[in-house]
Amino acid sequence: MKADIYNSRAPKKATNLSVNSDLLRQAKEHHINLSNTLEKRLIEIIAEARRREWKEENRGAIEAYNYRIQTKGVFSEGLRKF
Repeated sequence: MKADIYNSRAPKKATNLSVNSDLLRQAKEHHINLSNTLEKRLIEIIAEARRREWKEENRGAIEAYNYRIQTKGVFSEGLRKF
């Protein structure tokens, strides 16, 4: 999935961040790689934002589909055995 979200081959770019000093100390104590941690979390956040955007963009179609299924049923309604 991450291949759909960003170009994993893009070069790294240095940046400056301000981080709570206690969190930074604890991260260092636990040998947490801040760059990798940030990238992983950004992937999650971006994926969630894209899901929300997709749902909003397609809300009308989803509502129309759900209404059609509620009122007319699915094509295989009479064929199911469960």
